[in-house]
Amino acid sequence: MPYHLRFGEADPLRIRFAISPLWETHSAVRVLARPAKQGYHLPWVRRIAAAARGLDLAPLQLLMPARGHNPDFLYPPPIGPAATFEDEIAAVRETDPAVALDEFERALAETPGAASTVEGRRLLADPAGAVARLADLLEAAWEALVAPDWPRLRALLEADVAYHSRRLAEGGLERLLGELHPAFDWAAESATLRVEYSGEHDRPLDGQGLVLLPSVFIWPDVVSGFDPPWQPTVAYPARGIGGLWAEPRDRTPEALGRLLGPVRADVLCALAEPMGTTALAHLLGRSASTVSAHLSVLRDAGLLTSRRYGHQVLYERTPLGMAVSQPGTD
Repeated sequence: MPYHLRFGEADPLRIRFAISPLWETHSAVRVLARPAKQGYHLPWVRRIAAAARGLDLAPLQLLMPARGHNPDFLYPPPIGPAATFEDEIAAVRETDPAVALDEFERALAETPGAASTVEGRRLLADPAGAVARLADLLEAAWEALVAPDWPRLRALLEADVAYHSRRLAEGGLERLLGELHPAFDWAAESATLRVEYSGEHDRPLDGQGLVLLPSVFIWPDVVSGFDPPWQPTVAYPARGIGGLWAEPRDRTPEALGRLLGPVRADVLCALAEPMGTTALAHLLGRSASTVSAHLSVLRDAGLLTSRRYGHQVLYERTPLGMAVSQPGTD
């Protein structure tokens, strides 16, 4: 059953993209509980396995039914376009216990028997204490599972935002919403975004606009809705996750390394999506100054182009750079 998000006259002017480290943390925990969702993320799952075993994720995962309501307060729409994890987890800690109790009851009801488990009864008996415990657990999950890779994840998410922002500028709202995900269907005549998703939801945006939230760990799903007072939000899989965990040596054709030099070839091949110098340096395990020097050479050679996005400069391959960096070059 679909969600219907109904746009008013002012809502198209209030669409914004956002990135949420808290959302990624919550979604990473969900991936660990759903083996079928781990396909793209198996290298990450194997690498963080020991850290994950040191966390008791059961209380969070109990509130993640396969279908149906999840507590919105645990991963609300981002406060702003560049909210930090610290900002977001502080908002979680401030949740009204009465709101938390209602959310717990709704989420636990989605899984038969969940409310009668030891942890389910504990959540319902002390919602204020549960909010604090769950926030602590989310913070521990962030530090152990997501924060070590956050520069890489953030680079991919920022590249997705840059790409779709450009598509919005080129083709307007209809093109943007029509391309984000196959589950999205934009009906221009009724100014309604239809999202194929479990459950049924019909919500006028009422001038609040819409938050578009790319996510690394949500694949292959989309998530929509968010009940008031949360701002209407749609989370969707970010572009480029197929190569997210590939190491530079796995991306670079040997012949290209001989032609350009191994480091310069790694830089070119790592730019499957637009990326800034710092994120690229983290991905390649090189100093920012070294990566910057190679980026300049590749740009001067016509293999890369650069443009400013917010506070940083993003580099991306030109058509020539794409042709040179294809695996068939080897």
